[in-house]
Amino acid sequence: MKIEYSKQVDTLYINLREVPVAESRDIEEGITLDFDAKGHLVGLEVLDASKRMGLSNLVNVSIENLPLERVPPDRVSAIQALTEGSES
Repeated sequence: MKIEYSKQVDTLYINLREVPVAESRDIEEGITLDFDAKGHLVGLEVLDASKRMGLSNLVNVSIENLPLERVPPDRVSAIQALTEGSES
C-alpha cells in the first residue's frame, strides 16, 4: 500500500495494490475509486484533499494494529522504525 499526496494539485491517492486500473468510478464530486479488471478496489483519489480532510490530517498519518507476526523477520525492524514516529 502506498499513500501519495501532491501539493501542486492538492490530491491524495491511496494505492492499495500495484495492479493496472481497469475502471474508475466517481462516487461523489472529487472522490474517485479505481478498480482492477476483476472489479476489486485498487485505489482511492481525493481531489482538494487538504480542504476536505484538513491539512493536519494529511500530515499526521497513523498506522495501527499491524500484524507484525505475519511479516518476514528481516522486514520487521524497518516497519517498526517507520511506525515509531506515527505513535506520538
